[in-house]
Amino acid sequence: MQTLAQTLSAQAVNASLTQLLVTLAETSIAISGAVRHGALAGVLGATEQENVQGETQKKLDVITNDMLKDALKADSTVRGIASEEEDYVVEANVQGQYLVSFDPLDGSSNIDINSLVGTIFSVLPAPAGEFNEQSFLQAGRNQVAAGYVLYGPSTMMALTTGQGTQFYTLDPDSQTFLLTNDNVQITPDTAEFAINMSNQRFWEAPMQTYIADLLLGKIGPREQSFNMRWIAAMVGDVHRVLCRGGIFTYPTDNKNPAKPFKLRLMYEANPMALLVEQAGGKASTGYQTILDIQPTEIHQRVAVILGSANEVDICLSYHGIDYSEEPSID
Repeated sequence: MQTLAQTLSAQAVNASLTQLLVTLAETSIAISGAVRHGALAGVLGATEQENVQGETQKKLDVITNDMLKDALKADSTVRGIASEEEDYVVEANVQGQYLVSFDPLDGSSNIDINSLVGTIFSVLPAPAGEFNEQSFLQAGRNQVAAGYVLYGPSTMMALTTGQGTQFYTLDPDSQTFLLTNDNVQITPDTAEFAINMSNQRFWEAPMQTYIADLLLGKIGPREQSFNMRWIAAMVGDVHRVLCRGGIFTYPTDNKNPAKPFKLRLMYEANPMALLVEQAGGKASTGYQTILDIQPTEIHQRVAVILGSANEVDICLSYHGIDYSEEPSID
């Protein structure tokens, strides 16, 4: 099996991006150790602080954010970072070529029940000139790499550098990520969907109708049975989609009119959309392809519908959108 560095070399990924991705991988290995120690290390539970989104921070949110921030600031290739747990962008190295956005511990509410969590990251080219928040406000198509690390029964990394999506598995003996799937492909059709059904009454009419038709199964207009799966961590639900197909959605809702969307564009939706498109799937808000969105702020939120291409198209047809053409993955 090839190591991460060997695979990146075979893909002719340049030395600076390789260095950055190795830094992210090595830091995720350390995070995996922290997560696995759990209660033994006294890192479970919540702090008395809130992040910029007004969400109560878990202790591991803060710990993993600091681990990534420190590692990336020490990497000479990094110009700056943006994190779910940071109010503002953080400058790193003046000569750095890349910007890194990340969610240090997606699904951290699952920590206390020993369920799936992960780290999501997005790498953008750093524009020349002054460093500020505007530097990060690039469409997802500009990403030069994206991925996540899932801390489950085994620690796995999903990664794309624009040459398909690959899976790596952490070898617990050598503490090295080894390539275990060099060409992840999402099945175009599916009979599984993932959605938070507790919000059903707040969805827009198109999503209400779409999910209702799925639930009707063989007696409904789809004339087939569907299973629902929900892990309550985007990283876990998207991993399942990449492994065996499916559609994952966190749609627009009116539960809080001031916050109609849940997931963050820069460090959740964009990296996941790139991974999914590179694996043959599709990713949309319901009205716009995610990777084509021009961001307006670092912590911007969007609706997300992603997964098996044919099923995403069917869902979008309920929204009156025809995205039957294949997405560009240049």
